[in-house]
Amino acid sequence: MQNKQYWIGFNLIKGIGAVRMRALMSYFDSLEEAWSAPQEQLQEAGLSPKVAETVVKLRASVDLNRVVENIEKQNINVLTWEDELYPPRLREIEQPPPVLYTRGDITMEDHFAVAIVGTRRITPYGRQITEELASFLAGQGITVVSGLARGVDAVAHSAALKAGGRTIGVLGSGVDKIYPPEHTQMAGKMMTQGAVISDYAVGTPPDSSNFPPRNRIISGLSMASVVIEAGETSGALITAEFAAEQGREIFAVPGSILAPQSKGTNKLIQNGAHPLLTPQDLMQALNLTRAGEFKAARKAIPVDALEAQLLDALSAEPTHVDEIRNSTGLPIEKVSATLTLMELKGMVRQVGGMNYIAIREERAEYKA
Repeated sequence: MQNKQYWIGFNLIKGIGAVRMRALMSYFDSLEEAWSAPQEQLQEAGLSPKVAETVVKLRASVDLNRVVENIEKQNINVLTWEDELYPPRLREIEQPPPVLYTRGDITMEDHFAVAIVGTRRITPYGRQITEELASFLAGQGITVVSGLARGVDAVAHSAALKAGGRTIGVLGSGVDKIYPPEHTQMAGKMMTQGAVISDYAVGTPPDSSNFPPRNRIISGLSMASVVIEAGETSGALITAEFAAEQGREIFAVPGSILAPQSKGTNKLIQNGAHPLLTPQDLMQALNLTRAGEFKAARKAIPVDALEAQLLDALSAEPTHVDEIRNSTGLPIEKVSATLTLMELKGMVRQVGGMNYIAIREERAEYKA
């Protein structure tokens, strides 16, 4: 944890997110050097005068060793961009949070995750759909991601837990400040069947301004986001907006045109979201019908020389199969067959039109 103290230090400062953290890492040889740099250098690295001044003031008043000690005492894990266990899907978004605090564990199983979000004022109809969908996904080995809020979020987490599945709650506060407080017991169960996570520093209280930004993490962790019920100004629609920006699929449950809780979801469908009529719609659209086989194959089969060659030809940007063939010089049938197996193993993903991206995560590397 000590090697992460400067990540934690900069995370304490409001105004330092992904863009400014990258600027600091590009300018300085290390974050330790950045932490001790004079204000003028911090400004040269890309920080505004106000933020640079805040860094100087904060480091004079904060003992990072004590901050780290407090985090460790509470059994809170810290993940940064440098960690192999940093969620690979979240790493793919435009501005992934530099630091994640977790209670519980994020594992390779959570690569197969779907967000379920919606209104706090859930109706009996919404409750039934949420329970059925979350239970179904959990039974299929799909991790359910949501925001631990009242209403749809709480029902989704609870149903996933009851089904024996994994679930992740993304907070708008520090992971030591569970909100709402009545969900503390449920959060404790989630820590044994998933995790509660946040990019806000430990000790950060819940604040209304914190919740919209955390929705990018909910969608970023997930292959798709499902909006169950949402009014016209629901926060769940913000999650859908982030999902669209991140190139993730969006599903919405249709409802009565007279119901306030369905105005947002019906509008999403009108604007191009997939209408969710059955859980199978989701599984088929995301090619998740064989998720169990994907997980087993990924654990059982190591990377070989051919797979390593194809991985070298791929990145986080979509690459067409013909480009892969041209860059590797391999026969198209061998490329296609190997990519199919690699998709089963969770190493690559087809993103449409025979375009593939690499999924960068902890795996057994081939050694000649």
